[in-house]
Amino acid sequence: MRIVRFISAAIAALIIGTSAHAQSSDFNLGRNLDIQYSILKSLSASYVDSLDFNKIIPAGISAMLSSLDPYTTYIPESAEEDFELMTTGAYGGIGAIIRKSVDGGVIIDEPYEGSPAAKAGLEPGDTIWEVDGRTVVGETSEQATSRMKGMPGTDVVFHVVKARTGDTVDIRVKRERIHVSDIACSGMLRDSIGLICVSGFTDKMSEDFRKAFIALRERGAKRLVIDLRGNGGGLMDEAVKLLSLFVPKGTMVVSSRGREERMNSQLYTETEPLDTEMPILVMVNSQTASSSEIVTGALQDLDRAVVAGGRTFGKGLIQSVVETPYDGRLKLTTGKYYTPSGRCLQAIDYSHRNEDGSVGTIPDSLRHNFTTLHGRTVQDGGGITPDIKVEAREYSRPVVALYYSQIPQQYAIEYYRTHNEIAPAEQFALSDDEYEEFVRWAAVRDFDFRSSAETLIAQLRKAIEADGLQESYGGDVEELASRFKLDKVTLLHLLKDDIRPLIEQEIISRYYYSAAGNWFAIKTDEQLSKALDRWLAGEVTLIPDNNQNK
Repeated sequence: MRIVRFISAAIAALIIGTSAHAQSSDFNLGRNLDIQYSILKSLSASYVDSLDFNKIIPAGISAMLSSLDPYTTYIPESAEEDFELMTTGAYGGIGAIIRKSVDGGVIIDEPYEGSPAAKAGLEPGDTIWEVDGRTVVGETSEQATSRMKGMPGTDVVFHVVKARTGDTVDIRVKRERIHVSDIACSGMLRDSIGLICVSGFTDKMSEDFRKAFIALRERGAKRLVIDLRGNGGGLMDEAVKLLSLFVPKGTMVVSSRGREERMNSQLYTETEPLDTEMPILVMVNSQTASSSEIVTGALQDLDRAVVAGGRTFGKGLIQSVVETPYDGRLKLTTGKYYTPSGRCLQAIDYSHRNEDGSVGTIPDSLRHNFTTLHGRTVQDGGGITPDIKVEAREYSRPVVALYYSQIPQQYAIEYYRTHNEIAPAEQFALSDDEYEEFVRWAAVRDFDFRSSAETLIAQLRKAIEADGLQESYGGDVEELASRFKLDKVTLLHLLKDDIRPLIEQEIISRYYYSAAGNWFAIKTDEQLSKALDRWLAGEVTLIPDNNQNK
């Protein structure tokens, strides 16, 4: 039994190599490994059906790691490409967002600007039926994507039906190393305010940010907004490099502590800054996490920026990557990060979390006060609390369902197919007649358009049935349900003001790429607008003679 001998050798090596810092810990480790080995041996020898150890053992590894924290994970060799994309933002491929069509083809949803796909003439709505002579019908989007990717410099041939003409053509694309920029968009807002939206912290993000900032300053920016909403973090080196642009050289911006001595360190900025005076506003929300929280916390602690929006995610853990046999990797938590004032960003535990995984309610008794450079009071307990709290716009249930059913995205493809050009991005708007066209198109699509009231009534109906009260109250519930039930067309008309901007953003992205679509969303962002009003009104002052935490 080769698998049994391998497991036995691995267990022996593990036991021998374990540091004897605590005898009881070593004993428990050895005992449980012996139990695990015995179970695997018995399964291998006697289980009634054949076993796939390539599934069983990875499942056991995943279960073991999930009992620790959400971020300690095993990355097998097969996920190497995903790991590279996560850390560097780069991969070898054609540079396009795709999705499967209902009839089995692969639709080009959106090529990246300047990508091999765009240069080869692939457009939104084009349907790929074959990759290098092999059909994509029956494959998942992941399987099709894996065949599109490959070594930079190699060719891939697509058999394509063009969206606008219906012509069937073969298109040859030379793969390149695709770098997905973390600068989602940048531009000038009102009152000489520049904005840079950062979506992640992968390799070279700080270089792209530097270029964007210099360009904004040359255009006359006197203030800067750094938008980190939805930024899940990434490389800490890139976070420190971004901070280096705005604080003096040699400033301590983050520290770490862990079980091993090597994890106890402080990180300082190492280059001369570009600007230490320009007022900065940092926009955050519940999905601002990890490295983006470090940037936010450091700028807040150093009184270099005002923070606005919602409380951040609360992930202050350090992940180190260790190589494992057979070209795998173990990404494990080895320490915690702390802001310059000494705050730990990590939430107290993993049980008190919101539905999106962000920090839930933290009792005041578990929070501690810290002091910024100029004497303002800030607190720990998980995440960063904004100086200016501004709630994000909440969309109704039907609008959310519409978006996650990809109705606006699909309609943008349909619009692109039937309109050869549109107005410039900053001028484009759907007319009332065009919105009516969308209503007619969407009304025959399948999506859950029930309002929140309807879903609550459905729950009430089930509760009454479960309690055996249908005969007494069933009629009342049905009468109530009839009063709240709306057809799709009526609903799409009632929610026009919420839905139309979502469609406009998707259409702009198809004609002028994602950066233009993202900028359209920024220009119509109510949360940002309210935050700017309060920032410009001087609601929070960072100068030394004002030590109040407003």
